[in-house]
Amino acid sequence: MDQSNRNAHSTRWHRARGFSLLEMVMVIAITIIVACFAVLSMVPVMNAQHAINAYNTTISALRQGRDNAISQRTSYSVTFSSSTVPNTVVVAPTLTFSGDLPTATYQLPTDVTYQIQTAYASTTPPDGYGSGVVAIDFGYPSPGTGTGGQTVVYFCPDGSAQNSTSAGNCSGMNNWSGGVIYLSRGTDLLSSRAVSIWGGTGRIHGWRLYTKSGGYQWLRD
Repeated sequence: MDQSNRNAHSTRWHRARGFSLLEMVMVIAITIIVACFAVLSMVPVMNAQHAINAYNTTISALRQGRDNAISQRTSYSVTFSSSTVPNTVVVAPTLTFSGDLPTATYQLPTDVTYQIQTAYASTTPPDGYGSGVVAIDFGYPSPGTGTGGQTVVYFCPDGSAQNSTSAGNCSGMNNWSGGVIYLSRGTDLLSSRAVSIWGGTGRIHGWRLYTKSGGYQWLRD
């Protein structure tokens, strides 16, 4: 191969090996578009996870209050607050001299709150407590009785949930505090979750809102 042929072959090889500026710009643009679609497709998943995280936080706080009351042989309060964002749950011993006992504060994701959706009023409320018009609705001696509306639950050494305590002791079945708490993400109705408590046993149940023919219904998780 003479010199001129070698030079022509070398030039063609270098051209074939490289990328033009236009080709690189097109590759970058396609990569950005694919990345944007991937991020957008993840947004609903992340939003749904926020509601799940808030639901799990609520159940965990209630269970912690009940477990601590039983194990420490004293009463614990679980206080829910929806007045500011993020909403909070505080688990604390009720006795003034129990400073060495654990206290914990939990926060919900900022886009999930304890709130009421208008559809709740037309459903059968979880475990029959209340009428689906109050977001934090504890204080019922039993389903269908009492006025509810309380935002604090007191767990006792026997595991029951009650309205209040006196010197760390609980005053019995007339003071049982059952009820329900509702949460959801903004106006997303199907992100709705609920947690109910049976006062006499302190049992905690989780619920999710599902669609049904002509409306919605709460089903146990």
